[in-house]
Amino acid sequence: MKLRSIIVDDSSMQRMAIARLVNNHPNLAMIAGYSNAIEAINGIKNHEVDLIFLDVEMPIINGFDLLESLDNPPQVILITGNPEYALKAFDYDVTDYLQKPITLARFDSSVKRAMAKCERAQRMSEEDVYIFVKSSLKKHKVVINDIMWIEGLGDYIKLVTNEGNIVILSTMKSFEKQLPKYKFLRIHKSYIVNLERIEKFNRKNVEVEGRQVPVSRRKKIELMEALNNI
Repeated sequence: MKLRSIIVDDSSMQRMAIARLVNNHPNLAMIAGYSNAIEAINGIKNHEVDLIFLDVEMPIINGFDLLESLDNPPQVILITGNPEYALKAFDYDVTDYLQKPITLARFDSSVKRAMAKCERAQRMSEEDVYIFVKSSLKKHKVVINDIMWIEGLGDYIKLVTNEGNIVILSTMKSFEKQLPKYKFLRIHKSYIVNLERIEKFNRKNVEVEGRQVPVSRRKKIELMEALNNI
């Protein structure tokens, strides 16, 4: 995941310094840099923006004025040389506050916070996401979060859910494309598991709701990495 980012700062030197940090970060994508709030407001209307690096002290319209003008602002990391703005910053529900001069470690910490906030919001928005599947000539509504695991049965797959099992005509590969990647992982040629439902695991199995699901040897490292990221 990359956060689409803009920089708003009246100092060209400061914009260049932040742009360097943004361009060198694997989780950020630079969209544009603006020298004043009016340009930024127009830019936000015309682009999808996930994160604003925003200077507080700008002439005519300062950073706080800009935030007040936005109906649904993206995440904001405020930047200023004046520590007195720190408390006021959080009245605006900003993600973080960076004080000049900005260190790489502090910048990376702010981006991590923005990434975590983005992922939480994404998960909340997917809480009630559902799909319709066809089984026994009927269509069934299945809430994605209710799926514990998927088991391959030749030309069919079995969805093991909170409400019971549903067998549908599909390949594992085809059904896997409908699932959010951060939540589900194929841990065996015949099993895809909901990572958030795993209670414990060992070299050979994961345990979900007290039941064992096998893990292939080549998927062990990928599983451990995925569990560390949820």
